[in-house]
Amino acid sequence: MPRIKKPANIVGPQVRLRRVKLGLTQEELATQCQLGGLDISRGTLSQIEAQIRCVTDDELFILARVLEVGPESLFPADTLARRKSR
Repeated sequence: MPRIKKPANIVGPQVRLRRVKLGLTQEELATQCQLGGLDISRGTLSQIEAQIRCVTDDELFILARVLEVGPESLFPADTLARRKSR
């Protein structure tokens, strides 16, 4: 039976959407993250957006700050809705 691969993170698609909304390239976002204290390359950012790399708590907070949103807004809406219904 083939193994179903789970995403390494759940915030990647929202990071990409916000980056595009701000008109930033992956390279530009990576540079802004570096200036904000997160040592990240364009390639690593690409892996985060593609959900093939985990995102640490520290990375999440820096990404949110650079993307000018709260960390909770990088989580999918259905995840937040499930959490609130508990």
